[in-house]
Amino acid sequence: MAIIGSPAGRPAAAERRRWLILAVLCLSVLLVAMDNTIVNVALPTLNRRLGATTSQLQWVVDIYSVCFAGLLLFCGNIGDRVGRKRILQLGLVLFAIASFSAARSGTVNELIAARAAMGVAVALMYPSTLALLTAVFTNRQEKAIAVGVWSGVSGLAIALGPVIGGALLERFWWGSIFMVNLPVVAVALGLGAVLLPESRDPAPGRFDPVGALLSVALVGLAIWTVIEAPDRGWTDAVTLTGFAGSAGLAVAFGLWERSRPDPLLDIRFFRNPRFSAGSAAISLAFFGLFGFIFSITMYFQLVRGYSTLKAGAATLPYAAVMAVFSPLAIVIMKKTGTKVVVAGGMLSMSAGFFVVADAALNADYWHVVVPAMVLMAAGMALATGPATDAILAALPESKAGVGSAVNDTTREFGGALGVAVVGSVLSWAYGSHLADRWRSLGIGPEAVRQGRASLGAGLQTGAHLPSQVAGPALQAARTSFMSGLHVGSLTVALSSLVAAVAALVFLPPRDLARPPEALKHPELDTTPK
Repeated sequence: MAIIGSPAGRPAAAERRRWLILAVLCLSVLLVAMDNTIVNVALPTLNRRLGATTSQLQWVVDIYSVCFAGLLLFCGNIGDRVGRKRILQLGLVLFAIASFSAARSGTVNELIAARAAMGVAVALMYPSTLALLTAVFTNRQEKAIAVGVWSGVSGLAIALGPVIGGALLERFWWGSIFMVNLPVVAVALGLGAVLLPESRDPAPGRFDPVGALLSVALVGLAIWTVIEAPDRGWTDAVTLTGFAGSAGLAVAFGLWERSRPDPLLDIRFFRNPRFSAGSAAISLAFFGLFGFIFSITMYFQLVRGYSTLKAGAATLPYAAVMAVFSPLAIVIMKKTGTKVVVAGGMLSMSAGFFVVADAALNADYWHVVVPAMVLMAAGMALATGPATDAILAALPESKAGVGSAVNDTTREFGGALGVAVVGSVLSWAYGSHLADRWRSLGIGPEAVRQGRASLGAGLQTGAHLPSQVAGPALQAARTSFMSGLHVGSLTVALSSLVAAVAALVFLPPRDLARPPEALKHPELDTTPK
């Protein structure tokens, strides 16, 4: 990988300040990951202040993910070509402009447009941060630790989003959740301009416009379909068409990239178990994280009656454990090997979700909820840092931008799938249980139809029922939600268990050195697995 503009004498100085550079890169990661979840706590406020419909609120959240994930491969390739620092700085500027526009939106459609621009901006930023990290940390062991910190900040920021959002909404207007980005961007831009080196692929080859268009269409359609599936139905014609179209685009993308001498993404990388198994582990870890954040927020606010701020604060143990275990994960990996630590992490996540799957309606926060979060967060940290390191170790450094984009895409896709699947399973189980229990109370079909739409609707409908059934109806709504939470948690627990087995089977046991030619041609990699 070429580092631009490093005359004699500067490498030693850059070596001394590399950890400060990591802090600057993590500021950008903090912005990207936190904005995945910070807006969720503002949805009721947006509904009141902007008159947003349910569909519009959904797109306030989802347009960010669609634009972000859809453009990652393309933006990673552009960073490899024109310079990762340049693309990161451009993304930060666009993110600041879009954040200010979001905060000043007068209509919900203006807010959706601003959130789309934010998604484009973070697609520029995110792969550049990991690619620059690999350029700055040339020592293999230090690079692994830096990747662990980077990965930890990603997971930590997602968990912190509801906390920070809740705190801001308690004191300021809804636009503050976007305005808070501006000082962070200013610091990242200023320090980045001074500290970050420029790097790019020294031999990028010809640009692949067809591959770029196919990648955008493939990932964008797949993410959109996953997001829409819970509302439309998993067997709806639109959903099935979306998945069929995604599969067709995946085949077309693979065939096209194989025919190119200089592809956007060399799909031969997926032959390397370090790359493919690491990507799968990250996707399933974020599947669990986003599914957990989605369900636990409703649990705290609607079942336990917490305020927005208290609900956010209740997830702090998750964030704290992530902060502690993320750097430790790499240290443990060096002693036990990639296979063991990633599999152990996924087992820990699975155990945490099994605890939630058996939790009672009034489960003790400190004795049940917190231990479950500790198991999940520790597992998340143990799995994602080493898995990210495994992906980077499988790639030539000149392709760090696209490699980082693959890593980031698996995170975003796994997260979107987690919300969609867990949300669908939870909603189905809740609605089914509620209908049975309300009918047994003699509640009419129209009220049952309204109440089974969501827990919020159930609580609102139940509160307006005759006094003699209102209390039992509200209790039934909460217990029905717990039934949905149990089934959703069991789904994630089993998927994490499958991921643990896959890590044991497919991941190489240790981070072994490989011949240089294997980096360019994965099929030549003869390292023992």
